[in-house]
Amino acid sequence: MKMRLTIVTLVFISSWFVGLQDMPWISLWPSVVALTAVFLLNRTITGLLLGAGAGVVILHHGNPVTACSSLFTDHLFPVLGSSWNLSVLAFTLLLGGFAALIEKGGGLQALTARWLASGKQSGKRVQWSAYFLGLVCFFDGLANSMLVGKSISPMAERAGVSRHRLAYIVDSTSSAVACVAVISTWIAYQLSMIREGLSQAGLEAQPFDLFLKSIPFNFYCWFTLILLAVVISRDWNIGPMRKCQRGFRQDEHDCHKEAQEARRQIKPESPRHDEQGLQDGDGGHKEPRTTSCALVPLGFLIAGLLAGLYLNGAGGEYLPLSLERVSDAFGNADAAKVLVVVSVLACGVAFIMNFNPIKKQGESAANVFGLGIGHLIKPVLILISAWVLSSTLKELNAAGVLTSMLHGSVAPAIFPVLVFITGALISFSTGTSWGTMGILMPLTLPVAIGFGDGEITKVMYATIAAVFSGAVFGDHCSPFSDTTIVSSISCGIEPMEHVKTQMPYALIASVAAILVGFLPTGLGFNPYLSLVLGGVVLFSLSVISKVWKRGHG
Repeated sequence: MKMRLTIVTLVFISSWFVGLQDMPWISLWPSVVALTAVFLLNRTITGLLLGAGAGVVILHHGNPVTACSSLFTDHLFPVLGSSWNLSVLAFTLLLGGFAALIEKGGGLQALTARWLASGKQSGKRVQWSAYFLGLVCFFDGLANSMLVGKSISPMAERAGVSRHRLAYIVDSTSSAVACVAVISTWIAYQLSMIREGLSQAGLEAQPFDLFLKSIPFNFYCWFTLILLAVVISRDWNIGPMRKCQRGFRQDEHDCHKEAQEARRQIKPESPRHDEQGLQDGDGGHKEPRTTSCALVPLGFLIAGLLAGLYLNGAGGEYLPLSLERVSDAFGNADAAKVLVVVSVLACGVAFIMNFNPIKKQGESAANVFGLGIGHLIKPVLILISAWVLSSTLKELNAAGVLTSMLHGSVAPAIFPVLVFITGALISFSTGTSWGTMGILMPLTLPVAIGFGDGEITKVMYATIAAVFSGAVFGDHCSPFSDTTIVSSISCGIEPMEHVKTQMPYALIASVAAILVGFLPTGLGFNPYLSLVLGGVVLFSLSVISKVWKRGHG
């Protein structure tokens, strides 16, 4: 650790020497400092702030006094004074409290219990329950990982599903779902990073509209979800996962007996089992848990956001409804304002709906809400640090320098591929998806805009999605990632064991994202066609793998 700290210190101190040079490449030095610090120290906030510090040192030609003053007056204070930025911070924190209320209220766990109790509790049924619950918990990656893992793990082993398989399902439906969801604790940060990239390029456009249009291009996330469905339906086990899953195989008779016992444990004493909840995995007493405690607030949040974006962006012309009118309204809406207003109202609904269920557990809904906000303080600090770094990069014209360096040397068709690979390497090495977005988006989005001579093109959508895809890859494979750690802990295994068993699947999804997704769309293919083709390829791989396995014993 001392060696790493020494290297980071030397790299940062070198900023004084770099600042004296009159070379275009020095504009990229803050990003180099940030990457080095994040990689070696595994401290995202520290790395981003050191990068910003290096930027102001260069801007002020090595003068430490004016550089330190400028960091606050020219970069930090303006960032915190922006109405957009304040809206983003408020929404992120509010949705953290919302997610905590939904999780503690137990409505989603009750929904899972009803599904499992309504039929034969087979291994596939348990896995599909984890899969679909992961899709329902789109609002937050970490809450998703903890909630799904804790809810399903008591039944998983009884049904012959290994903890390693469950951890793979939990992790694959956390960040991947949150990244493509239009309502999540991620969305405000994603919109903010897109906005920073547009600001670097000097282009006027609506971040929310660009995000929506980039969703089909987010190939790694989609292929991760498609591959997971193939793995469950085909019972496809490869690499270390095969050994782990084989150890939990049981014969049909034993499986049936365990399922019967599991259903007796979940089945509540009250005849109104649709409105009651799930027995704790440790055999504790039952708590009333209604599905409406989760579904009503989630329904309000989704409907409120859709209605709010349309009403805010339609400009008073609401009828007649058409796809074009809705699309234009979403693109013109003040997304940050709508997100804050709707999230405040949704938090109120979640608080009221979950007040009694939380109180019956001996806790306070207000405390749960506060703790949920507290869990997102660190991500918010990462966001602020990324803004400050982006501000210094903008003043250094780093995006313009990088665009001129790459123009003519990199084909637009392969640029999203390079962005995805770079993002995957950064996120895997550092374990931070948000940090990866904060470093890459302000640098790469202006380059993509430059390829279109200032016009919005498919390359731009693919580049936005490539940054997000690369960032999520690290969440799935890095032993330093918070979702990797939380997913493994919630399922009762060591993080490194989880990394080993999930890595082969993540690599398959990433190769498919490159060869079937980013590269073809860069050459002009329709992204939806790539998604369909990718699904066919992944299913075919599972068939080929099964045939090969049978042929080789």
